Amino acid sequence: MKRFRAALTALTLTVSVAVGWVALSPPAAAASLVEVTNFGTNPGGMRMHVYVPDTRPGNPAIVVAMHGCGGSGPGFYSGSEFASLADRYGFVVIYPTATQQAGFGNCFDVWSDASKRRGGGSDPMSIMSMITYAQRQYGGDPQRVFATGSSSGGMMTNALLALYPDVFKAGAAFMGVPFTCFANAADFPPSSSRCTGGSMNRTPQEWGDAVRQAYPGYAGARPRVQLWHGTNDTLVPYSLLQEAIEQWTNVFGLSQTPTATDTPQANWNRRRYADTSGTVQVEAYSIQGAGHSLPMGGMAAAAIQFFGLDRSTPGSPSPSSPSASSGSPGTAACRVGYQADSWSNGFTATVTVTNTAGAAINGWTLQWTWPGNQRVTNGWNATVSQSGADVTARNAAWNATIAAGQNVSFGFQATYSGSNTAPTRFLLNGAVCN
Repeated sequence: MKRFRAALTALTLTVSVAVGWVALSPPAAAASLVEVTNFGTNPGGMRMHVYVPDTRPGNPAIVVAMHGCGGSGPGFYSGSEFASLADRYGFVVIYPTATQQAGFGNCFDVWSDASKRRGGGSDPMSIMSMITYAQRQYGGDPQRVFATGSSSGGMMTNALLALYPDVFKAGAAFMGVPFTCFANAADFPPSSSRCTGGSMNRTPQEWGDAVRQAYPGYAGARPRVQLWHGTNDTLVPYSLLQEAIEQWTNVFGLSQTPTATDTPQANWNRRRYADTSGTVQVEAYSIQGAGHSLPMGGMAAAAIQFFGLDRSTPGSPSPSSPSASSGSPGTAACRVGYQADSWSNGFTATVTVTNTAGAAINGWTLQWTWPGNQRVTNGWNATVSQSGADVTARNAAWNATIAAGQNVSFGFQATYSGSNTAPTRFLLNGAVCN
């Protein structure tokens, strides 16, 4: 254990140097990192810091960014790019600090029974309190909450996506492990754990069942998942990347064979796993030659792009600006009917989404861009949100599934001035509808 503590200390220093050239210091803006001491229920005894950029929309997205063992929220703020990206794209960043010791200090709890149960307590519930605080205090958009983290933070990212799929839209885990990889507190220290000992090998079904059992009966949309690992990582073995891929592809009902592979940058090998509509639900990066030292070199920006916060996400493009890296969005087997009833400066609209494919759609998101200055004020039978001219409608819990040949309808109320022109294009789960 002493040797592991020394290795951890050396690793922390190495990561600081390796990542330092990416974001040497906090962004040079008026905004600053602020500690929040009374954010709500805190069974994990955690600390909360938050970075709120000066320029942001009225309902900013929220990114939870989590450090590795031995680190802290302020340390991850200074040593990663997420705050500078927040300045660029206008989202709020929560930086939790873990205080669980697990033998060597400040690790997020992914080993206890409480941490593996929805509403069970410990660190996951503390983080949920932080998110609720940010939504209340800064108007954070409940439909755009994301998780990311490095090492221990990457492990917690996978845990949060499993426990709270109804809260998170997507996550990016750097050097993490699959959900439930650690059996208990005695199994956690990477130096002596079966999970990180290089012999962990469960079937995709076993991994997927662990996620499904975290929230029994949940039938809604699952958060999209991005995974990162260095091929030379010896602390958290590279082999665990494949185990995590198996877990999440099984959860989404996807094949273990990627639908696409490429090399976005030198030494970045990417595998993508898309569903039948073409939406990339899981993507995995193998960083050739990298050890336990991620994210670095633009990886945080790639995570933010995957989340869609740069408005050009592969697999989930903005209605008005499809991803340059993936081309125009594909075509989905669906049809959208749109009917509006207008008065002098307002209107209500009914939208009907028909599934014309031969298989059911499980979880749906419909997007469009207003051609005028319409503004949605409320909705029903779906969660409808708007950012600029872009509108996103997500299924309610009771209408997440659209059977083959069937349809669902939802409605909303909105205001306008001038002409009330109907949208000309709709995207269903990232692909264009007829």
